[in-house]
Amino acid sequence: MTHTPTRSLTDAADLSHAPVDITAVLDHLVREANAAAATSIGFPAAVDLDQTEVMARLGNRLWNNIGDPADPGGGAHTRALERAVVAWVADILAMPTDDRWGYVTTGGTEGNLSALHAAHRRHPTARIYYSTAAHYSIPKSVEILGARGVVISARPDGEMDYAHLAAQLRKRRRRPAIVVATAGTTLTEAVDDSARIRAALDENGVQGHLHIDAALSGIPLALDGRLRFDDAGGIASIAVSGHKFLGTPTPCGVVLIRDSMRGHGSHVAYTDTADTTITGSRCGLAAALLWHAIATHGREGHRWRASEARTLAAYAVNQLTAAGWPAWRHPHAFTVVLPTPPEPVRKNWPLATDGGTSHIICMPGVTRGQIDAFVADIAAAAPPAPIPQPRLSPEPRTSAAGG
Repeated sequence: MTHTPTRSLTDAADLSHAPVDITAVLDHLVREANAAAATSIGFPAAVDLDQTEVMARLGNRLWNNIGDPADPGGGAHTRALERAVVAWVADILAMPTDDRWGYVTTGGTEGNLSALHAAHRRHPTARIYYSTAAHYSIPKSVEILGARGVVISARPDGEMDYAHLAAQLRKRRRRPAIVVATAGTTLTEAVDDSARIRAALDENGVQGHLHIDAALSGIPLALDGRLRFDDAGGIASIAVSGHKFLGTPTPCGVVLIRDSMRGHGSHVAYTDTADTTITGSRCGLAAALLWHAIATHGREGHRWRASEARTLAAYAVNQLTAAGWPAWRHPHAFTVVLPTPPEPVRKNWPLATDGGTSHIICMPGVTRGQIDAFVADIAAAAPPAPIPQPRLSPEPRTSAAGG
């Protein structure tokens, strides 16, 4: 094929006109991504794992894990790897082996939707409770399900206000409750305490389903034994991300639901599979990438990665503070919270920002050099307006949503 550079790159990306310089467009995308990588410390994607082998061996074929992970199926699929991924995540969470089910999703949003769909089918009159710090996928899922949501206040550090939750449950005690706790909120990586949530449900005599949105922090906290999906915790479902801590080069995740608390779907004749997932056809390549990340590093390797990331986050707090720029983090977190820097800094360092607060996330693969460069740019900026450091909760306990 001849590649004729007859127009600008922006025009070349427009497929409605010919000719298109395909090589130029693809090379430009790679150059932009490579240039952005040096300052990409504001969003939660690990960049330390090498998936070249999987992409080279499997990347040129459609791997369609259609139906349920347990279906034998035919054609090119990776369901055996998907089942292994689900089992590994369930095992590190101490999920009972006789009451577990799950699959590889497109990411945290699908995981949350799948779990809330299962809960809403069991409790169609339930209200869905979630905090103001919950991920935006939660109110979106509530809308998709046609359910009714109840928004609960969050504390300044991002953790749920349990007194407000109890008060709202008390007002609606005649209706079942689906409560969404977060293990790693978007802005501060706060962890909601599932034991306190269960206590609020029990004290008000409310039947309920407790779901944990653990997209970022679920796997690291589970590896530390601080997030458990055992019978004692009363958790009914959980969703984790795959492209965050496990760093897959495609968005994905894992949802786990107690088998006793879900519908089992219908049989689809022409695919000869059970329709138990949100999307039906699912990316088998994502399952292979997750399996590869798990198999090449194992529990201890990933535990070490989490420890190194937390050490870097502590270093970032110390360096920012020494430079006169107040910063803080939860003890378990990769996330460092700071006052929103001036525009020139944010132009060079894209940061997740909410009003006067921003954060950086010291994911595995982020380096001290990047932190030092960021701090140097911060130090050269105008002094910040101080923000009070919120009173932090102690380390998440074993019985909590984050441990």
